[in-house]
Amino acid sequence: MDCRRWGIIEMRKWGATALAALLLCLAPAALAGEASGLPLPRFVSLRSDEVNLRAGPGQRYPIDWIYSRKDLPVEVIAEFEAWRKIRDWQGTEGWLHQSMLSGRRMMVVIGGQRTLRAGDSDSADALALVEPGVLGRLLQCPRNRDFCRVEINQIQGWFKRDEIWGVYKGEWIE
Repeated sequence: MDCRRWGIIEMRKWGATALAALLLCLAPAALAGEASGLPLPRFVSLRSDEVNLRAGPGQRYPIDWIYSRKDLPVEVIAEFEAWRKIRDWQGTEGWLHQSMLSGRRMMVVIGGQRTLRAGDSDSADALALVEPGVLGRLLQCPRNRDFCRVEINQIQGWFKRDEIWGVYKGEWIE
């Protein structure tokens, strides 16, 4: 009888410890989104040519990756205090400090080579052939339209939404 009682007490003690450990691990996720009050997810861009992507939200976490591409669009998917968990166009995720982000809307060409068009239709004149991975500034994505107006190397034109990464389906930017 005492053995069973001891086992129950031990299980309760270990159960409480396990629960406390679980809550500590989940705390950053539970607080995600409360830091800025801005919607999650959202697109932003990198402010600097050198940005450290960390394994967790703080300087004590190791650097997993160093971005060297200012204006690269990234998606903020979580927040913890002054730290933002981001995802890039290739699916890489990690944490960086909010000071390394800009609200400037950028885009990256995805898929194969794309045609930058003079207007917002498939029949519009071609302005340039653009390789995947090229960055540009997102200028406009009209409501209920399949095209977005962008600027790449001082040339303004239009891409279909599914040819670029940095804007949500159905999102409009004026």
